Amino acid sequence: MLNDSSQNQSKVGLTKAQKPRPKNLNLLTIRLPINALVSILHRATGCILFLILPVILLLLQWSLSSAANFETVVAILHSPLIKLMLLGLGWAFSHHFFAGIRHLAMDVHWMTSLMKARYTSKVVLVLGALATLLLAIKLW
Repeated sequence: MLNDSSQNQSKVGLTKAQKPRPKNLNLLTIRLPINALVSILHRATGCILFLILPVILLLLQWSLSSAANFETVVAILHSPLIKLMLLGLGWAFSHHFFAGIRHLAMDVHWMTSLMKARYTSKVVLVLGALATLLLAIKLW
């Protein structure tokens, strides 16, 4: 009995030694599937939106405290750099929104085949880009 288990362990060791796993440490050469990219972006945009929330609430509080502070906040928001940041936040929000709808649909087992999941990933990316384009037209 002891002999069989030691033989099994040695066979497992041999298979691992014979088939070393490939190692790719260059993160710039890794090509993710579109489903993984949309999922990672969904998480990243959620983190960004969560972390920027205190700044947005602080600006809201400051703008509501007096008329002079409101004018200051409006002047800050009209600067080109802030508009560019708002455009990035607009993309983050729209992507997170559409990817969230996609994830909810997949949670109820709607469009879960690989082909449909790839298609909905592309739809999420296109809708996020279109919403950001509309926001850019509105901001400028």
